[in-house]
Amino acid sequence: MENNTQEKIYKENNRLYTKGVKVTKVLISTVYSVIDPVMLSITRLGIGKVILIADKDPDENQKKSIDLLKKSLGNVVELKTIKTEVYDIVKVAEEVVKAIDLLSDKDQIFINVTGSRKTQSLGLLFAAYARIKKINQIVYAIEKQNKMVYLPKLSYNLTNSQKDVLEYISRNKVKSHAEFANKIKLSR
Repeated sequence: MENNTQEKIYKENNRLYTKGVKVTKVLISTVYSVIDPVMLSITRLGIGKVILIADKDPDENQKKSIDLLKKSLGNVVELKTIKTEVYDIVKVAEEVVKAIDLLSDKDQIFINVTGSRKTQSLGLLFAAYARIKKINQIVYAIEKQNKMVYLPKLSYNLTNSQKDVLEYISRNKVKSHAEFANKIKLSR
């Protein structure tokens, strides 16, 4: 019974109420063999929901970490997992952008890029930059010092013509700069 009460208190403390509307603090984090960076973020930031970025085919280390987080957090913090390709930065970013877009605009979103492979962390970071207006903070945990470093919030502010260029490049093989400029009707 006491454990249930503690869980309720923790859950209520990790939700903010703004003008009567419930706001959840959400952590989107990479994870690998050590759960300390995730746990540090959860406790320091008062997180109520965690979305883990994991490998599509996780090895034993990552499986153990995810299981340990599930057991440790229990019913206190909601935990979801997004499985992605390890070395495909774009796919990781796309999956995380989808997850960010599904979250409520009222939620406070925190990003932790500490764990896992660098490619997954970069994909997570690029997704955060793509949706920077929805992101509260981006953090990196220094495990040995039990500290968090706050990363700058950068954004891509693309013009319509820049978006056209990127879309054209993603759909076509570009042979020369001049041909490319002519096809999309932009100056060189």
